[in-house]
Amino acid sequence: MATAPGAGGAAAKKKPSARHPSAIKRTRRNLRRTAINKSRMSRLKTSLVKVEQAIAAGDRAKAMDAFKAAQPEIHRGVLKGAMHKNAAARKLSRLNARIKAMAPA
Repeated sequence: MATAPGAGGAAAKKKPSARHPSAIKRTRRNLRRTAINKSRMSRLKTSLVKVEQAIAAGDRAKAMDAFKAAQPEIHRGVLKGAMHKNAAARKLSRLNARIKAMAPA
């Protein structure tokens, strides 16, 4: 018997469509990794937004601090496979160029 849409509880969980034990395990693993990568990308994007906001505000010192905090986060994202290395290099390069173009505080 199917449950009504939006019903909570254990019945609301979707069963994996896979039948083979290894495929079921892979589905579980994919769900775990997806959650981890989403969290990592969210942290990464938040750090980039902080740099963007500091640049938009025109505060060079704050922008530099935010950039220094964002760099390891971005590199960690590359190391863990959440972001491509060329995309990370491009973002860092463009942000750094925008910060350098700002008038010294």
